[in-house]
Amino acid sequence: MQRLVNFFRGVSREMKKVSWPKGKELTRYTITVITTVTFVAVFFALIDTGISELIRLILE
Repeated sequence: MQRLVNFFRGVSREMKKVSWPKGKELTRYTITVITTVTFVAVFFALIDTGISELIRLILE
C-alpha cells in the first residue's frame, strides 16, 4: 500500500512541474488537431472510394 501512496505522491510532484498551455495556445492546438484529423479522414475516404470504384470496374 505504501508503494501506491509513494507512486501518487511522485505523480503529483511531477505534474506540478509540467508547463501547461495557455488558453490561446490550447485553442490553436485543438483547431490544428481537428483540422488535421478531418483532412486525413477525408483524404483516406476519397482514396478508399476511388480504389473501390476501380476494383468494381475491373471486376465487371
